[in-house]
Amino acid sequence: MRIFLILLWLIPISAGAQDNSIRLAIPDPLLETGFMDYLLPRFSLKSAIRVDRVPVGAPADLVLTREPAGQVVFIGADAQWYLDTQIDSPTAMRFADWLTSDAGGRAITGFQPQGDTIFLLPQPDAPVVVRVPINPALAAKGGDLSLDHCGRCHVVSDANRMKGIGSTPSFALIRTFSDWDTRFQTFYVLKPHPAFTQITDVTDPFDPARPSPIVPLHITAEDLDAIIAFVATIAPADLGAPMQSQ
Repeated sequence: MRIFLILLWLIPISAGAQDNSIRLAIPDPLLETGFMDYLLPRFSLKSAIRVDRVPVGAPADLVLTREPAGQVVFIGADAQWYLDTQIDSPTAMRFADWLTSDAGGRAITGFQPQGDTIFLLPQPDAPVVVRVPINPALAAKGGDLSLDHCGRCHVVSDANRMKGIGSTPSFALIRTFSDWDTRFQTFYVLKPHPAFTQITDVTDPFDPARPSPIVPLHITAEDLDAIIAFVATIAPADLGAPMQSQ
């Protein structure tokens, strides 16, 4: 009976010790930098989880490797380093989460043995911009629609250069805005357009008590796509150099 009780007392201690430690395989070139001597105690102090260092090839919960596997966690020592999870456990995930957190990032970049940052954080990939060729026929249709519907107020092109309202911006001027495409895509909700614009299956009908103050503008969503294709062909207006004061 006494032996049985001793075994019951030992079991939770063994499980608890196992739950509070992880095995991390670290290549020799990374160990030789001294980086792990700096980094791992900071994680253990924060989490109360012990990190046991094991050689590459030995059983491990996590592996730091230069081979593309897992998640990139830092860059330095002439390599990009990945953290490869071998065993999905809560303690292993805590280390992975900490290493990629703000606190882990500060610890990584804080390693400066000679006053210089040795390890850097991975940078997010730059977005890939895909330029869709403009359909000439669609743009030509958009030019005609723009003159018919928008030319009443805006200077659309040289074709109505002297016929726009002076208080409204020309299409070439709008093209200088970084969000010109968004402005055209949503023009029907920007004042004063809602008062006289109807887009089939997009806008609500006019309130009979508040009819359009001018001849209504009726287009379809496809017409709007054509107008935007046309505007994309317009060169932004040359506004000259910014004014400077002396």
